[in-house]
Amino acid sequence: MNASSPAITASRPVDGLWSRIRKRYFKTPLNVIISLVGAAFLLTIAYHVLGWAVVKAVWISPDGTSQVCRNIEGACWAVIQQRWRIIIFGLFPYDEQWRSSLACFVMVATMFLSCVPWFWKPLRLSILWCGGFTVFYLLMRGGFLGMSEVQPAQWGGLTLTVFLYAAGVLIGMPMAISLALLRRSELPLIARASGILIDSVRSLPLVSILFTAALVFPFLLPDWLQGDKIWRVIIGFALFFAAYQAEILRSGIQSLPGGQEEAAKALGLTYWQRTSRIILPQAFRRALPPTINQLVITFKETSLIVIIGFFEILASGHAAYGTGEWAFAYFEVYVFVGLIYFIFVFSLSRYGAYLERRLNFGPH
Repeated sequence: MNASSPAITASRPVDGLWSRIRKRYFKTPLNVIISLVGAAFLLTIAYHVLGWAVVKAVWISPDGTSQVCRNIEGACWAVIQQRWRIIIFGLFPYDEQWRSSLACFVMVATMFLSCVPWFWKPLRLSILWCGGFTVFYLLMRGGFLGMSEVQPAQWGGLTLTVFLYAAGVLIGMPMAISLALLRRSELPLIARASGILIDSVRSLPLVSILFTAALVFPFLLPDWLQGDKIWRVIIGFALFFAAYQAEILRSGIQSLPGGQEEAAKALGLTYWQRTSRIILPQAFRRALPPTINQLVITFKETSLIVIIGFFEILASGHAAYGTGEWAFAYFEVYVFVGLIYFIFVFSLSRYGAYLERRLNFGPH
C-alpha cells in the first residue's frame, strides 16, 4: 500500500488537470463539437504558419544578397540577418553603434530594476531613473572620453523608441501627479485652469501636438528657448501622457473614502504629509490597471514620431526593406518589428498583472 502511494499522489495533478479540461471544453455535446472544430482550426493555422516561418524559411544569406530568397515558399529571414542594424540603430554611425547598444541596455535594465520591490521608494526610484536616463543620454550624445558627438537627429531605431518612451514617462508622471492635485485644489481659479489644460490636451490628437512642438514652436519661441527638436517633441509627448494619466490618478483619488483625509487633518498632518503618505499611495494602487494600460498605449504611440522626421523603429524597418534588393521582404521586416513591440508590451502587461496579485487588487 505504501509503495503505491507515490504513484497515486503523482497521478492526482494529472487527473485534476484532465477533469478541468473536460469540464471546460467537453461538458456537453455542443461544447465537444465547438472544442474539436476550434482545435482543428488552430492546428491548421499553426501548421501553415510554422511551415512558412520555420520549415520552408531561409535564415541566412551567405553572399549578403537577396538571391537566396528568390523563388522560395517560406519566409526570408535573411533580410533580418543583413539589415538588423538599421532596424535597431537607425542612422547611428556604424563604428559607434556599441554606444547605442549599451545605452539601450542601460535603459532596459533601469526599467527592469524599477520592478524590484526594493526600489519602490520615491527617492530610490527617482535616483534610479534619473541616473539611468542620464547615462543613456551621455552615451548616445557623446562628446567626451574620446567618443564622437552624435546629434539626436542621427539617433534612431529601437534605441530612439526606448529613449522617447522612457523620457516621456519620466517627465510626464510628475506632471500628471501635479495636474491631478491642482485640479482638486480648493482654489477655483487653479482647479479650473488645470481642468481646461487637461481637457484641451485630451481633445487634441497626439499627431497635432507633436507637429506643433516640432515645427510650429520654433516660429513662436526665441532662439534661446527652442532647444533641440527632440526635446520639444519629448515635452509634447510627456504633456499628452500627463493629461490622460492625471485623470486616471484623479479617479483613484476620488474613489478613496473622504473620512481618511479628514482623519489625517484631525491628526495634525500637513497637506504634503496627507498627500504623499495617505492619498497618493492608495490612489496609485486603485488606479493601477488603467495606469498599466496607459503605459502600454504610450509605448505603442511612440511610432507617431515618424511624421516629424525621426527615425524610430517603424521607420527603420521601412528603411531596412526600402532598397530595391530587399523590397519583397517587407512582410518579414514588419513581423520582426511587431515581435519587438510584442515583447515590450506583453512584458509590461504581465508585470501589471503581477502587481495586481501582489497588492491583492483586481482578479486573481
